[in-house]
Amino acid sequence: MIELIDVCKSYDRRPVIRNLSLRIDAGEKVAIIGPSGCGKSTLLRLIMGLHRPDSGQILVGGEDISKMSSDNLKRVRRKMGMLFQSAALFDSLSVGDNVAFPLVEERQLSRARIRVAVNEKLEMVEMSGTRDKDPSELSGGQRKRIGLARALAGDPEIMLYDEPTTGLDPILSTNIENLIVKLNDQLHVTSVVVTHQISTILRTADHIYMMQDGRLLPPETPTSIWTAGNLYTTFINGGL
Repeated sequence: MIELIDVCKSYDRRPVIRNLSLRIDAGEKVAIIGPSGCGKSTLLRLIMGLHRPDSGQILVGGEDISKMSSDNLKRVRRKMGMLFQSAALFDSLSVGDNVAFPLVEERQLSRARIRVAVNEKLEMVEMSGTRDKDPSELSGGQRKRIGLARALAGDPEIMLYDEPTTGLDPILSTNIENLIVKLNDQLHVTSVVVTHQISTILRTADHIYMMQDGRLLPPETPTSIWTAGNLYTTFINGGL
């Protein structure tokens, strides 16, 4: 489903991603962990095609997006949904219009079909009845849910999450984590979660990769990570 082969990326001559290789199979739930500034979010943006690698290949569904034209890249991106760290809602639009935005921009759908799709996604994230609200009326956790509904609007095959529980209290974090797992099971999407929150790491991933010096360490599982005896253990124990 997703494969990165010897990918490198630098900013202002500062290497962020170094010869990184990773394969994520369809339906798999993967967490990418590591300290702030280690390149986790850059990795997500490379997979999304928001940034281009300096070298290497990024395959999505067998297609190399690293050198694709803009039109082809837009086509592949329709397979993906992304929940940004801040939810990135448009404050000038209602909740319903926020969720509808990718459908209006990218697809030739009738207003009636878009309305049905928006209602379905709001129900899916347990936010029915908020369609006409403004984002300013919502709590942080509710904004995350609306951001998730928007990411799901196009029925993606791949979901990317950038720090989905950052800034939320433990109860709201648990609610979002439960939602990520539920959606993965119900929709059979492939999930990539970038996070440094311990509960999110352990509850939303089949395999956990830690970034170090722009590369990924061999993966662990939510069970094996406790006895890994390396940087994983230090990272997990330091977060408790």
